[in-house]
Amino acid sequence: MRIVLVGPPGAGKGTQATRLAEKLRIPHISTGDLFRANISRQTELGKLAKSYMDAGNLVPDEVTIAMAKDRMEQPDAEHGFLLDGFPRNVSQAEALDELLKTEGIKLDAVLDLEVPEEEVVKRIAGRRICRNDSSHVFHVTYSPPKKEGVCDVCGGELYQRDDDSEETVRKRLEVYHTQTEPIIDYYKAQGLVVTISSLGPVDEVTRRALEALRREDGDK
Repeated sequence: MRIVLVGPPGAGKGTQATRLAEKLRIPHISTGDLFRANISRQTELGKLAKSYMDAGNLVPDEVTIAMAKDRMEQPDAEHGFLLDGFPRNVSQAEALDELLKTEGIKLDAVLDLEVPEEEVVKRIAGRRICRNDSSHVFHVTYSPPKKEGVCDVCGGELYQRDDDSEETVRKRLEVYHTQTEPIIDYYKAQGLVVTISSLGPVDEVTRRALEALRREDGDK
């Protein structure tokens, strides 16, 4: 299957992308991983992207699209892929359509992870990270530490990242609504959108997504 995963910040896209790609036996292609891989390998695209990033500018769509094209042409993506973080806007979605058309293939589904805005704020603003080890993550509501402000694992101080403040989260949501959400209507016009709720346990959301994708695949 060839799938695009969309949803607001805090919808659990990263977690579900990894799980779904493993279950469906297709590569998980994320924009973040593409940038990191190209920059670390010092590819021409990586050098170009880094020049924009170092200058504090957004990486142009054409660079992101070129990276995605290169990754989708790798042997492991021959029979499918799951795109996470790309396309991020309608112009990228249009470019992806043109790219797939030249390859004689098309998307099978666009999986939209739906979550109420206040839940997004609650999920992200409640995160607390250990200063000693950023892999130690807690949540004031869903997975609180035994002692407030103290990491259960190493005793380090827990803090809230600037990116996780409520004000920043709401700004990120505004950007999502303005730039990325319009691609849902774009793909709805093609009959590709499958919307599921991302509320509930992680395993339940994965099961829900797999069932919806298999129904979509079976209807075609």
